[in-house]
Amino acid sequence: MSIKITEECINCGACEEECPNQAIYEGGKKWNMSEGTYLKKNFYFDQKPIKEDIYFIVSEKCTECIGFYDEPQCMIVCPVHCCVTDQMETKEKLFEKKIFLHGN
Repeated sequence: MSIKITEECINCGACEEECPNQAIYEGGKKWNMSEGTYLKKNFYFDQKPIKEDIYFIVSEKCTECIGFYDEPQCMIVCPVHCCVTDQMETKEKLFEKKIFLHGN
């Protein structure tokens, strides 16, 4: 996992709007790998929410904005700084994830 949202989340939704991968979802919402990506929707089925009460980041879709921006946009816009690095992934791994989700 690249970035996570901590329990300090105030559910403002600022992070969700900024994510180029659509990896951020409102608490309680189902998510899908293909949403916001070039992956075929019928290949990836809806998944259960990761958290029920606060926004969450789907780690399989998070690239820390590699290939889009110089730094993670969720971390920049969060008014309470609850978007934090969870486990470091190499830039190479994050870029591979970006290529998988969006192509070149």
